[in-house]
Amino acid sequence: MTRKIIVGYDGSPDARRALTWALDEAARTGVPTELLYADEWPLWAPAASLAPTVALRPESYVADKITKMLDDAVRAAKETHPAVSVSATTAWSYAPAALITSSAEAALVVVGGRGHSAVAGLLGSVSAAVSAHARCPVVVVRGDATGAEPVVAGIDGSALASAVLHFAAAQAMSRTVPLRVIRAWTPVIGPWEQGPALPRPVTAQERRPFDALLAVVRDAFPDLVIEAEARVEHPAAVLTAASSTAQLLVIGSRGRGAVPGILLGSVSQHLLRHSACTVAVVH
Repeated sequence: MTRKIIVGYDGSPDARRALTWALDEAARTGVPTELLYADEWPLWAPAASLAPTVALRPESYVADKITKMLDDAVRAAKETHPAVSVSATTAWSYAPAALITSSAEAALVVVGGRGHSAVAGLLGSVSAAVSAHARCPVVVVRGDATGAEPVVAGIDGSALASAVLHFAAAQAMSRTVPLRVIRAWTPVIGPWEQGPALPRPVTAQERRPFDALLAVVRDAFPDLVIEAEARVEHPAAVLTAASSTAQLLVIGSRGRGAVPGILLGSVSQHLLRHSACTVAVVH
């Protein structure tokens, strides 16, 4: 079974940018694309009907609004990307739940950077919730890339580093751009110290696993230009700065919190909010 690129789509400007990104990716890879609209109304309409208001949705809304919106989007996508197989579906679910469920059989989930559901206070933004729980890589579309900028991979010492690097390398190869790999060690400041940590070089012992991982990726992608940086600096600061000259920033998902997986790590959360370019979160 060919896995699809699933696009969270609600007709908003951010969703349209996400769809364009997904269609471009599908054109490069030959993967079919499916627009997924999450209709949350049936879930919270019973509670809304108890309120003293007449703001109930007419029965024809699905056909008149939702179906037409999706049909128009599919028609436009086939005009701009005629080689891409495009379809659309509606799920009666909260947006994060619908996308997370679909991710189990997807090659990629693509969402806009500002998508929110009716339960934002519970699950957080759609992009953060889906990035934390999806079963496949998640792309959160931000900024406007010209196509000439490199792909940046931000890695650490975890087991995710290899998956992040290989995903980023494949993206760079398909776009014919260099790959910039950044490994940052967070400076350690003791409670007795005042001010910022003093700069120091990365030791040979620290760098050895990083260089070994790079060697594997260079062997797997011999024609790819790879630039590598090892720095002692907070990863969020380094990668945010790197995003300003990148077209795609690839990071790993590391759940933190009292319940494993319920939240993204602090660096991931920061980059989803502050990256100047599109972010791919790899699981």
